[in-house]
Amino acid sequence: MNGLILAARRHGLQPRLLDLRNSGDTAGDKSRVVGYGAFAFFANKNTHTDDALGHALLVNARNAIAIRLGRPTIAAPDHPGLAQPGATFVTLTEAGQLRGCIGSLEAYRPLGADVRANAEAAAFRDPRFAPVTADELDDLHVEVSLLAPPSPMSFADEADALAQLRPGVDGLVLQWQGHRSTFLPQVWEQLPEPTVFLRQLKLKAGLPADFWAADVQLQRYEVKKWKENRM
Repeated sequence: MNGLILAARRHGLQPRLLDLRNSGDTAGDKSRVVGYGAFAFFANKNTHTDDALGHALLVNARNAIAIRLGRPTIAAPDHPGLAQPGATFVTLTEAGQLRGCIGSLEAYRPLGADVRANAEAAAFRDPRFAPVTADELDDLHVEVSLLAPPSPMSFADEADALAQLRPGVDGLVLQWQGHRSTFLPQVWEQLPEPTVFLRQLKLKAGLPADFWAADVQLQRYEVKKWKENRM
């Protein structure tokens, strides 16, 4: 059952109750019964993968930054996917250079709320950068990544883990005794070699680049991403 639920979540399937009965429906005695449910899983037409949702996410992200700066907002399209739980990363660039990137690894709030909160954090609370100013807003490019649930990797050692990585596809989460870091799949564009990718991820977690331990945990995930088309 846990495997079915995990697979359904990863493929964006939604459960539908077909019928619900108990043993009292046939035996007649309902003082003590056993319940039986029948469910089917269907593809959700309003999944997180369509371009309409991507547009809604981008507009919500930009509006969250504009509101903080006291600037006009854009009419935000309504999309049912925004009310579903979701995890996003918001990446800001200016003149081709990173300007902020903050996100969520797990879906714990509605998607619309998540992307707005992460956009605001990327613009004003990324510790690597000064807060975005009103003069910069028109020059910012917003990219939103929608994360699939991370799945744990099983490996014998670091070499085995490296051999399993899929450059350009896998986002990666590294955890070890309170140290944690992640790289989105987009980072492969700058770090195309798995060895370098993992070394830099360890540095980001505050660990030596050559660090390894038997209890290192790795999880990987895929993303859907949308980027503003701005001149």
